[in-house]
Amino acid sequence: MITVSDVSLSFGGQVLFKNVDLKFSEGNCYGVIGANGAGKSTFLKILNGELEPSTGTVSMPKDKRMSVLKQDHFAFDEYTVLDTVIMGNKRLYDIMQEKDALYAKEDFSEEDGERAGALESEFAELNGWEAEADASKLIQGLGLDEGILYSQMSGLSGNEKVKVLLAQALFGSPDVILLDEPTNHLDIDAIRWLEDFLQEYFGTVIVVSHDRHFLNNVCTHIVDIDYTKIKMYVGNYEFWYESSQMMQRLMKQQNKKTEEKLKELQEFVSRFSANKSKSKQATARRKLIEKVSVEEMPASSRKYPFIGFDMDREPGKDIVQVDGISKTVDG
Repeated sequence: MITVSDVSLSFGGQVLFKNVDLKFSEGNCYGVIGANGAGKSTFLKILNGELEPSTGTVSMPKDKRMSVLKQDHFAFDEYTVLDTVIMGNKRLYDIMQEKDALYAKEDFSEEDGERAGALESEFAELNGWEAEADASKLIQGLGLDEGILYSQMSGLSGNEKVKVLLAQALFGSPDVILLDEPTNHLDIDAIRWLEDFLQEYFGTVIVVSHDRHFLNNVCTHIVDIDYTKIKMYVGNYEFWYESSQMMQRLMKQQNKKTEEKLKELQEFVSRFSANKSKSKQATARRKLIEKVSVEEMPASSRKYPFIGFDMDREPGKDIVQVDGISKTVDG
């Protein structure tokens, strides 16, 4: 559905990510994770064409439609809720506007009639007759009253606008949906409804979120932005986290073994480099030291909270021993 080829992005000499090669397929939900400032929202902007990468390309079939969760809560204040939701399918909305303009003409010509006929045909293909009903289902699913459809966006609260813009992104069965923090300002019922919607969705979903529970429930893949790289893993957030921690432990164990080997070799060289009978062995070990290197784990951009307590000494078998305790109350 979407192919990312050799994409890199730098700002002011700082590399956010480089040499990214990914494929996003139909029927999957991809959770984009990473520390603040790692480039998650920026990566989504590259995918939707809002931002040009420093190198590489992003491609999607021309007959596929992408929908993006808008972040500007005031961009649609002059429109009704219904119009705002239907704008999620821009082509359908444009057809509706052109149809209304044609039918409002006093000098409706034969040419206008032919154009109207073509528009009506495309309108039906895009399920235009069900547009209001579909918009209503989305609005109600997100916890808003159906009566809000004909209200002006400017009169809505911030949380209501968030839900309307989310309904806009989900409207009209887009092939690809890009969602940046969709659960922000949503109540628990709306989040559960969104999880159910995405689990049944047929297309491709790419979502940035800090909500681990949400990512666990909807994601089939995790896209991790860290170490200036973007890597894709199969599974939800919990599976990715456990796997990444295991790999970190394995790398640390391997580095520890290498460090111990280096120390052993260095000690041998120090002891026997001046010993003629051992000089050949010392020279061989010196060459080996030059080849052995401790692989440094790249510094992650993540900061995990940690509290640790060190014991002064190991406790014995008996931690607490209690003998002959008694207690009386009021005599």
